[in-house]
Formats: sequence, structure tokens, C-alpha cells
Amino acid sequence: MLTEPTLEKLRAMRLLAMAEAWMAQQRRPDMTGMDFDERFGLLVDAEYTQRENRSLARRLSEAKLRHSHACIEDFDAPASRGLDKALVRKLATCRWIDDHLNVVITGATGVGKTYLASALGQQACRKGHRVLYRRASRLIDELTLARADGTLTRLLARLARVELLILDDWGLTPLREQDRRDLLEVMEDRDGTRSTLVASQIPVETWHDYLGDPTVADAIADRLLHSAHRITLKGPSRRKDRKTPSKD
Repeated sequence: MLTEPTLEKLRAMRLLAMAEAWMAQQRRPDMTGMDFDERFGLLVDAEYTQRENRSLARRLSEAKLRHSHACIEDFDAPASRGLDKALVRKLATCRWIDDHLNVVITGATGVGKTYLASALGQQACRKGHRVLYRRASRLIDELTLARADGTLTRLLARLARVELLILDDWGLTPLREQDRRDLLEVMEDRDGTRSTLVASQIPVETWHDYLGDPTVADAIADRLLHSAHRITLKGPSRRKDRKTPSKD
């Protein structure tokens, strides 16, 4: 059997997992009892799984989630916290991202908004979607810098390509006139074509006060809220409870 030439060709084609799985098969006498289709299927599975794992690792790295290990299966909150578990199960399918809908999570500090947002972001990565997490103030700083150095168009195009944009700590930083207009540009590019998740301590009813300019506030709020699933988390801060990973 021309093992070495075959291995070299597999490695040249970057089918590294397949090459490793093939060598593992060669070392197992019980594999000789399997027919060609079964053995070949195992080789393809090994290559496919490794590529999927690499892609997931890359998407998670690019997402820069606040809680990188947050998992939707681990998010457990009683109904008294305001969490509709049926809605969470629905969101876990990520169909809302396919349908270009939004999610808005509100509640006091420490109730688990950021953890839930990160868990939904990780689930989206697992489903093959490109995700980007930003604190709202950080995004505003990036937009301001991009406007100053002439790269705003490039940044807006990159944000528009992200399938799920997570904006955390929405409403904590005062906005200038240009900040409001830059945010509107981001939301306009995503409206009906991409999904946005907003986590905020301030209730939706006060967003207009935060955004300031009535016209711009109406435009931003409409684009975020008209097609949004809303979750309002309640209860005391969970930061004091070291037994649970849910935290902001």
C-alpha cells in the first residue's frame, strides 16, 4: 500500500484531519472488517468536524463576547426573574437571526443581561452566524475615531456585514449630536437585513430621553424595537451569588 504518497497528497490538500484519521484506521485491526463506504465516511466526518470546530473557534474569537464561555443551556432563571423560558428556547434556534429580528434585554444592574446576551451570541456562533459584541460606548468611540481618520465608510460596511451585533450597556454614556447620527447610520444599514441585540439598564420607555433629538430618537427606536423580542429581567443582583454564572 502506497501509504506515504497518499499521506503527502492529503496534507498538500490540507486534509489534515482526514490524514490523521486514516493513519488511526491503519493502526486498528478491527477496521478491516468495515467496508470501504463506512471507512471513507469516518474519514470525511473527521475532516468535517475539525473544520467546523476551527470555524466556530474563529467566529467566537471575532465575536469578542464579554462572557466567552456563556452557554444558553446553562442560563437558568426562574419565572420570577421575568424570563420566559419558552422564548429563550425559541431564541436558541437562532431563527430570529435568519428572519433579521432584534432582541432587547433590559433590567437593573447584575440581573444577568450581559450573560444572557453573551449566551445568545455564543449560540449564534454555534449556528454559523457572524457575531460582534461591543459596549455601546466603545462602539461610539470607534465610530468617532473612524470619522476622524476617514475610515467611517469602511467601519460601517464591516458592521453591516455582521449577522448579529450585540450592543451592551446601552444608555450609560451621554450622546452628542454626531453620536446619535452615527448610531442611526448603523441601525439604518441593519434594518431588515441583520439582527441587533441591545442590553440596557434603562427601560425602553425612557430611550427617547436618552437619545435626545426626537427625530433621530424616533428613527433609531423604530428600527430597533418594531421587530424585537423583549426580555425584562427582574430581581436582585446576582453578582452576590457566586454559585451562578449569570451576571452583567
